[in-house]
Amino acid sequence: MKLLNKIRCSVVLLALLACGAAAHAQDVLLVVNKSVPIAEVTPGNVRAIFTGSKTRFADGSHAVPVTLKGGPVHEVFLKNYIDAMPEEFRARWRKTVFSGQGAMPRAFDSEAVMIQYVAVTPGALGYASRTTSEENVRYISLSRSN
Repeated sequence: MKLLNKIRCSVVLLALLACGAAAHAQDVLLVVNKSVPIAEVTPGNVRAIFTGSKTRFADGSHAVPVTLKGGPVHEVFLKNYIDAMPEEFRARWRKTVFSGQGAMPRAFDSEAVMIQYVAVTPGALGYASRTTSEENVRYISLSRSN
C-alpha cells in the first residue's frame, strides 16, 4: 500500500512539473533577423509561413522559417501559432517534402543556436521563450487582424 501511495505521489509530482514547464513556455516570442522590414505579422501569415503555404512576409520580403526540434517551447509554439501537435506538424511537412513542393524548415536543438542562425540569416523567422542580447535579431508582435 505504501508503495502504491509513493507511485501516486511521484505521478502527481511529475504532472505538476510538466505543467510548470509548459506554463513557463506560454510566452513564446517571435524573433526575426534584423533585415526583416516588418514590425508585426498576422497569425494567419505565421501559420502560412511555418506550414509552407507562403514563403514571403506580407510586405513581399522572403521568409525563412526555423524551428526547434522539440521541447515545451516548440510544443507551445505549434499549439498557439500553428494549431498542431508536433506529430501533425512533422506529418504535414513530410507530405510537402515527399511531394516535391518544399523543404522542411531547419530545426535546432536549442533556442540559443536557433537565435544565432536567425541573426545571420536574412529573412529568418523563429521563436523563443525569452529575449536575448543578440544584436542582429529583433522581436515582432502579432497583429490583431488575420
